[in-house]
Amino acid sequence: MSYGILPASQQVVFVPDQLIAGNLKLVTSTVTFAAGNTLVRGQVVGQVTASGNYIPSVATATDGSQVPCGIVVDTVDASAATAQGAIYEMGEFNANYMAFDASWTLATLTKALRQFSIFVKTGLSNAIV
Repeated sequence: MSYGILPASQQVVFVPDQLIAGNLKLVTSTVTFAAGNTLVRGQVVGQVTASGNYIPSVATATDGSQVPCGIVVDTVDASAATAQGAIYEMGEFNANYMAFDASWTLATLTKALRQFSIFVKTGLSNAIV
């Protein structure tokens, strides 16, 4: 006699994206992203002072988001409305897999993120573990 129930399983191949670049403990936080943006994994964000929401950090901004303070954990679609998501608040990250505004140079962004214990590594630094 068969009840028509069959065990099911799925196989998924995990392909690391190499955003994480070291053994430093990762610290994350759930935040609200402002409407009007789709943020990708590895996007550098800053916090808007007036609303407390996070948007892509632009060096020339004057709303508080000019201070980069986090890196988006997973892609977040906030194109139509505010959305919840997570940011890395501490860790070591591979610059080749980060997304940041053209107003930033890698050198200035690296220096600005360091105060938040976010360390940016490059393939040339030979410091990626």
